[in-house]
Amino acid sequence: MSDPGHIGTAQVRVAFMGKVNMPLAPTRSVGHRIRLLLAGILPVLAALAPLAVQAPAQAAGPSYVALGDSYASGVGTRSYISDGTSCQRSTYAYPYLVAAQKGYTLNFKACSGATTSTVTNSQLSAVTSTTKYVTISVGGNDAGFSSVITECAQPGWMSNCDGAINTAQSFINNTLPGRLNTLYASIDSRAPNAVVVVTGYPRVFMGEDCNAGTWFSPSEQTRLNQTADLLNAKLSSAAAAKGFKFANPTSRFIDHAVCDDVEWINGLSNPVSESYHPNRLGQSSGYKPLVSTLLVGAA
Repeated sequence: MSDPGHIGTAQVRVAFMGKVNMPLAPTRSVGHRIRLLLAGILPVLAALAPLAVQAPAQAAGPSYVALGDSYASGVGTRSYISDGTSCQRSTYAYPYLVAAQKGYTLNFKACSGATTSTVTNSQLSAVTSTTKYVTISVGGNDAGFSSVITECAQPGWMSNCDGAINTAQSFINNTLPGRLNTLYASIDSRAPNAVVVVTGYPRVFMGEDCNAGTWFSPSEQTRLNQTADLLNAKLSSAAAAKGFKFANPTSRFIDHAVCDDVEWINGLSNPVSESYHPNRLGQSSGYKPLVSTLLVGAA
């Protein structure tokens, strides 16, 4: 009985161009032929596999360290990264947006509540000699701006808004410049070749108070805006002294203050921590274009 695993062993003669070929050898089993085929192909596939799955490695983008306070971390955008901290860092904040736009590798250190001291102690170590870009937003908390806003938000008969503003302005004039100079010198010494952009603070008010639960008078709003201008002047001066760039948001936020038709800054909000901070539009349309233009040119 013939082997069912074999094709017939009868000799096959094939006519070709009028000639008769010699008898072919008996055919092998189908299974055997498949094994031979695989034995030949598999080594080739194995050699090609790394070429198929290993895409060319992409170099990391230039390193960018974002330092500072809640205006840089993104408080006010109402969406925060779950990073195990209370820093309230947001993917809607300008450091994240600028890094994504330019392909920079972001080390996002900015943290809600930061002062010059906490930036020095908790954030500055991220800046190294290989850092190409740095942004820094700090000074408002040193001057106690949040406490000033809280004081001035109360009815005039139960608050001392002018006194709080006077204290903040005195600090900004007499104490803050030294703190900024020390911090900026530390950044410069750690990353002498980095492009550093110091970001300022917008004017929060536009002369009217449309929020229930706050009692900012027009004159108080004017003085608070003047305090922001004073702070920006000191930030700009300290930045220039170290060869840093200064991003002044004042003009970009005009017509977008609290109670303007299109607000880029939150008024009194729930939760309260969201109040008087740039919202998503403030970050994307206010800060991002301003910072993006300046955060370039690193060697």
